[in-house]
Amino acid sequence: MDEEYDAIVLGTGLKECIISGMLSVSGKKVLHIDRNNYYGGESASLTPLEQLYEKFHGPNAKPQPEMGRGRDWNVDLIPKFLMANGELVKLLIHTGVTRYLEFKSIEGSYVYKGGKIYKVPADEMEALATSLMGMFEKRRFKKFLVWVQAFDRNNKETWQGLDPDNNTMQQVYDKFGLDENTADFTGHALALHRDDDYKNQPFGPTIDMVRLYSDSLARYGKSPYLYPLYGLGELPQGFARLSAIYGGTYMLDKPVDNIVIENGRAVGVKCGEEIVRGKQIYCDPSYAPERVKNVGKVVRAICLLNHPIPNTNDAQSCQIIIPQKQVGRHYDIYISCCSNTNMVTPKGWYVAMVSTTVETANPEAEVLPGLQLLGPIAEKFISVSDVFEPADLGSESQIFISRSYDPTSHFMTTCKDVLEIFARGTTQEFDFGKITHLSLQDNE
Repeated sequence: MDEEYDAIVLGTGLKECIISGMLSVSGKKVLHIDRNNYYGGESASLTPLEQLYEKFHGPNAKPQPEMGRGRDWNVDLIPKFLMANGELVKLLIHTGVTRYLEFKSIEGSYVYKGGKIYKVPADEMEALATSLMGMFEKRRFKKFLVWVQAFDRNNKETWQGLDPDNNTMQQVYDKFGLDENTADFTGHALALHRDDDYKNQPFGPTIDMVRLYSDSLARYGKSPYLYPLYGLGELPQGFARLSAIYGGTYMLDKPVDNIVIENGRAVGVKCGEEIVRGKQIYCDPSYAPERVKNVGKVVRAICLLNHPIPNTNDAQSCQIIIPQKQVGRHYDIYISCCSNTNMVTPKGWYVAMVSTTVETANPEAEVLPGLQLLGPIAEKFISVSDVFEPADLGSESQIFISRSYDPTSHFMTTCKDVLEIFARGTTQEFDFGKITHLSLQDNE
């Protein structure tokens, strides 16, 4: 191959496929390679069900006959929901990837408190009806939500004496007289923080997140989350098609030996006897193990159920967040659940995932508070994965590496990582405006 590419993307995990699509849309000549013969990398969806059993229990493991047809199952290895008004949905709409996908609203968003599951109140009406708080606390919380909706960074009149750059979130809670339990679900189930460090930081970003949650909820009513029919495996393929429309080239099942470096900069990749030249490399941590650092582990339990999760109003799909303080931890525990309404299981079956950041030498015991909420479990698959992040920003080597997927059950951190990598690689923010003409025409 004599030609040189502007960018070579290694791995077809969701992040890499999004980056490939964004680069192609921005006019870059992109080559996308994966050593696997399927899309998705570590964020793949496994179908038929037999694949899941073989991956976790060995080549001879088989599902129970009552689990129905294997091909009716699409099990995400790393399930995540999309915030209806979030960056990833904007990206999907603006890039026209929505043409290849169909989404369904997740039925409920719940939070765990004192041994019970409660629906997350996200607007004033729900705040007044919830049994999560006492009567006086409800009024205080309602005042807080009204303030959040009216808050405008550019209009000091709306700040009520609080400065988004200098006052902390804890000072906001104190001003509105909110107790620790209310702060718990506001910070973890609405603003989606993973630990309590945010309380001592300026409150601006947290308020933005709470507002994003309620704006997303307003779009579809049941919960702020969306999820693609047939599982997340559809997303990388959608972005891969987008990249191809804009001239991107794909090679699956292509072994990559190493990234070729000259004078400290990446100049291409070596695949067997040939070297493919490219000015920049974008990849997941597995393609550049010597350029990443291990920052922890995530434990995930994929559970197959033949009933909805108890105490969720028989929700066919839901998210439950267990704030860390409720179970004496440093990090939250996340539960996501989908079913036949999302086209990921046969009728009557559910797939639930419990995940968290590993804090002890016994990861499986750490997801127990989540497993105990699920009721009887027909089958359970446990994995513990290392979490890697790039050792440097890549500006000198021109190798831009994504972070490993965290335990959250939503895409907020994934999207942030993708937009940051794009900005580091191209030295500019992604221009959503560049692509609206395409999506509008093609979506009519």
